[in-house]
Amino acid sequence: MMINKVLDAKGLACPMPIVKTKMAISELESGQILEIHTTDKGAKSDFPAWAKSGGHELLKHEEESDLLKFWIRKG
Repeated sequence: MMINKVLDAKGLACPMPIVKTKMAISELESGQILEIHTTDKGAKSDFPAWAKSGGHELLKHEEESDLLKFWIRKG
């Protein structure tokens, strides 16, 4: 998978990971991929809902101990 930008949102509490993601994805062109790293457990439900409502595609997510990783393709 070709990653166009990586966002480090570790240590941020809701709603900041989504706010930072919204800012980062606005810098990308349609079809490009943003990788997000966060420690906010609420992100598991927040990111799928946010991506869908914004017309973006959540490609996948992984959990590694306390770290959550998400890959979103800009719509």
